Amino acid sequence: MRYLYIDTSSSFLYSAIVEDGSIVSKVEQEYGQDLSKEALPQIVSMFTNNQLKPADIDKIYIVNGPGSFTGIRIGVTIAKTYAWSLNIPIVPLLSLEAMAISSKKTKIHVPIINARRGYVFGAIYDENYQELLKPRHIKLEDLKMKLSAYQDYEFISNDTFEEEIITESYSPDFLKIIDFYKERESKNPHAINPEYLKLTEAEESLL
Repeated sequence: MRYLYIDTSSSFLYSAIVEDGSIVSKVEQEYGQDLSKEALPQIVSMFTNNQLKPADIDKIYIVNGPGSFTGIRIGVTIAKTYAWSLNIPIVPLLSLEAMAISSKKTKIHVPIINARRGYVFGAIYDENYQELLKPRHIKLEDLKMKLSAYQDYEFISNDTFEEEIITESYSPDFLKIIDFYKERESKNPHAINPEYLKLTEAEESLL
């Protein structure tokens, strides 16, 4: 089986082609504001550099949020286009899930993404990566209060925050993530949408 993994939910492009438990090619690169221009060409390069075509993929894994509004749309659009046009099964997963699963430590995992103004996108997972607190948009202080029920935990993030907080850096473990979700049912590409977990500022202004 050959898989394509895509995550553009941050300023980084995390993408890989995985075949039978081995990484054929991968990209882990920060592009910042150039992500919209670089994401598709870099993914295409992974195929061409390995004499592969998108039609050679058996399944696509797409991170559909939360994170950067623009970034999420980029990855979801690329993945849905491949999946729909080539009739490839597609499986969505959350960025916070991927962050927790990639941890190599036996602790409570608390992946967080800076959502500004004291808020984060965060969740709590146990040592086996099962949800203890569902992914949500939450004040960092409120999340820390929920952690008072646990002792041995780690924050996972590549972001910086207004208050000083010790975090473990995140680098996706493509093989581990794909193996964890290998039995997850695929979806109709048209049913996959960004999971922002909060309203956009324009939407909030209408409330």
